[in-house]
Amino acid sequence: MRLKAYLRIALQSILNRFNYVIINNRQLQYYKNLESNLYEWQKNPQTEPSYNQSELPIGSEEYLQVSNPRLQDLQARYESFNSEVTTPLAWTEGIVKHEDVLYFRGDNAYVWQLRGPNMNIMAYALTTYYVKSIDKLGLFEQLEEDNLFGNYTFCIDNKTISRDLLDSITEIYFLEKHLNISSLKDLTVLDIGAGYGRLAHRMTKALPNVKEYLCTDGVAASSFISEYHLRFRGLEDRAKMIPLDRIENILSNKSVDLAVNIHSFSECKTAAIDWWLSLLVKSRVKYLMVVPNSGKHGGKLLRTNEGENFGAIIEKHGYRLVGKESKYRDPIVQKYAINPTYHYLFQLEDSNMG
Repeated sequence: MRLKAYLRIALQSILNRFNYVIINNRQLQYYKNLESNLYEWQKNPQTEPSYNQSELPIGSEEYLQVSNPRLQDLQARYESFNSEVTTPLAWTEGIVKHEDVLYFRGDNAYVWQLRGPNMNIMAYALTTYYVKSIDKLGLFEQLEEDNLFGNYTFCIDNKTISRDLLDSITEIYFLEKHLNISSLKDLTVLDIGAGYGRLAHRMTKALPNVKEYLCTDGVAASSFISEYHLRFRGLEDRAKMIPLDRIENILSNKSVDLAVNIHSFSECKTAAIDWWLSLLVKSRVKYLMVVPNSGKHGGKLLRTNEGENFGAIIEKHGYRLVGKESKYRDPIVQKYAINPTYHYLFQLEDSNMG
């Protein structure tokens, strides 16, 4: 018996190098029974970026190319801009692949749809019914979804939904709760790290009182994509892409009520965050909404992907926390719905909204 135990220990030590473990027949049968009761999404979880090979709008395949002169011009301008702002933490070279420019709404660096916490069909269903339960403005019916540009969609309760749609509605309702955003006259919004313009698309469609929505980003490919996407959605009269090298000049001539940063500061170097906060203070932007990546703290703390505390940077520049709550107000939904995190709202000291 001792020899048998010794051999088992020795064999297991070898197998550990290859991430294998020894199990007996009883354990094997248990795992077989367990596997037979798993859902398909549990048996084959998505781990790699992908996109839905949906039909593309006319002209998009020709325009959305890395060789497009507009993209190359933006890249050259961003490369010569302040390196403290453009030196990446997460958005390193190659994170936006060639196919991501064309299928920018797929499961990629912009929005994880099949990967990450609770990204399965049951969580999507739970999230959908939760959003319907808080939908006092009727946004769920008002806003439409499609599978264009690689987007993954699901039909739940006879409604085509996506993470894009569900996240956007929950973010709007956070602002509605704390700022009564739907009733603010001639609202001007600045979106820092706007990606492909997801929230700009949703907010301008949902809220006619949004006078101007400004999208900006420290990644040239994102600016290129959002410029196209806003034009494609017919939003150019109210939603605009502002290149990074023009944002400071543009803000010097505008009164911005609200800045939003959705999953962007988490992916920035602290020097870049400090630069953005300095710009917000200089421009007297009254409110700042921040949504961090979940990370190991589940979004309860404002940390970059490197673990740096960027909440301290926000407060250092005179913004005080006036609202913080879980993405889903119900604790069970917060635990099991798609991509749970926290929403934060800061107000610049000595400012008010009227």
